[in-house]
Amino acid sequence: MDAIVEQALAKWPNVPHCYGWLALDARGNWRMRDEQAQQQDLSGDRIHAPMLRGFIERNYTHDEHGQWFFQNGPQRVYVNLEIAPFVARTDPEHGFVLQTGQAMTTLRTVWLSDTGRLFLEGEGVAPVAVLDDRDMAACLPSLMDAGTTVTEMHLMQWLESKGQDRTLHLAYQSPALSLQTLPVHFVDESNLEAQFHFVKQPRLRKNNS
Repeated sequence: MDAIVEQALAKWPNVPHCYGWLALDARGNWRMRDEQAQQQDLSGDRIHAPMLRGFIERNYTHDEHGQWFFQNGPQRVYVNLEIAPFVARTDPEHGFVLQTGQAMTTLRTVWLSDTGRLFLEGEGVAPVAVLDDRDMAACLPSLMDAGTTVTEMHLMQWLESKGQDRTLHLAYQSPALSLQTLPVHFVDESNLEAQFHFVKQPRLRKNNS
């Protein structure tokens, strides 16, 4: 967290929280949602300014309920999540990199959802990241079944069985550029928040100050 933010928190500790004005979309874009966007349930305007994006990402964290927020000086600006708290992209040097620019140095578990989205569970700051859909095609050849690339038919069978008919693995390059493989587990997207302990649409709670 930026030092200037910590100073503002110490000076003004009881500023009311803000809800609904900031969102993270499925491709890792931060979006500002004005009153019209909120009323019409629109995604909002994409934030392009590198300095603002960097400020948000350095001060992005979560509360004890799994609600993610951007600490904007003394105020918490809670974030509406389209899919997950983090979005990952493939990277030739680091394997996978988050929308914050941080490398996922250690993957713990890989999940494939009923809608065909890939989720990466790591250690440290990012509990779970959804893979940017633009990178999914590049990752499909890395899904292995008994050492061979998974065919589309086998993948559909695996999804229909909810991962029960065979064990899939994801082969990927680690940050050290060594080949790693991890088993792929099935997850139902309707259960993402409970599975990974986060809240897509934060709301004011009675015990919030």
